[in-house]
Parts: sequence; C-alpha cells; structure tokens
Amino acid sequence: MAIELDSVLGNTRPLYDAWLEDVSRRAHVDPERLDYELPNWRSLLERFAEDHAPVYLRPSARATAALRRLKADGVQVGVFTERPVELAQVAVSHLGAGRRIDALEAGPGALDRLLTRLPGARVVRSVDDL
Repeated sequence: MAIELDSVLGNTRPLYDAWLEDVSRRAHVDPERLDYELPNWRSLLERFAEDHAPVYLRPSARATAALRRLKADGVQVGVFTERPVELAQVAVSHLGAGRRIDALEAGPGALDRLLTRLPGARVVRSVDDL
C-alpha cells in the first residue's frame, strides 16, 4: 500500500511554509534558490521540523489504527510525499508511523519511486480509503 503523507497521515504543508518563511526572513534567501544561497538548508529544515512538528502535526487516531491493522495483516506499507525527505522523516516519526511503514519516499517523483519499491501497491490518498 502506498500512502500519501500529506492527505492521510498529516498535512506537512503548513510546517513547510512556516519554515520557508522563517528561513527567508532569517537568512535573507530566495526560497526558490536554496541550493545556491543556503547549502545547509536541509539540516536547517530538519531542525526546524523537529522543533515545530508538535505545533503543526497531530497524529490521527484513525490513521494510526489503520496502520496498526495493516501491519498486523502483513501488508507492506510505504509513504510518499513531494516534500523534502528531511521534513518527511520528522513528520512520519512525529505522527507515530515510523515503526509501521516499510518504505518512505520523498521529493519530486516520490510516488513513482515508491511504486517501484512496492510493485502493485494500491495508492491511498485519504484516511477513508485506508
């Protein structure tokens, strides 16, 4: 099963947007040019996400219960998101899904990479579909 992080487990968009605003203000960089203007942006994102995840991300009892059932049934579970991997790892851990997933793919093309790792996986984009 391939589960979309942001629409099923927890929406990382507000956390990512808050980081972009913070890093733009503090480092005076263009968010579109992070690789060029702020080479250590990934570690800064990870630190920010670790510090602020409790404010922006709330674990879903329904999603957690569904993940628990899937793992008990022996279903391979992967999570994907277009957000950077540093943010995805912190989010998955904070949302209590880290031990219940077999694979995590993040960044552009994440779903395609995950489907390569989990051939034939059903793509889930809502808690109701779990």
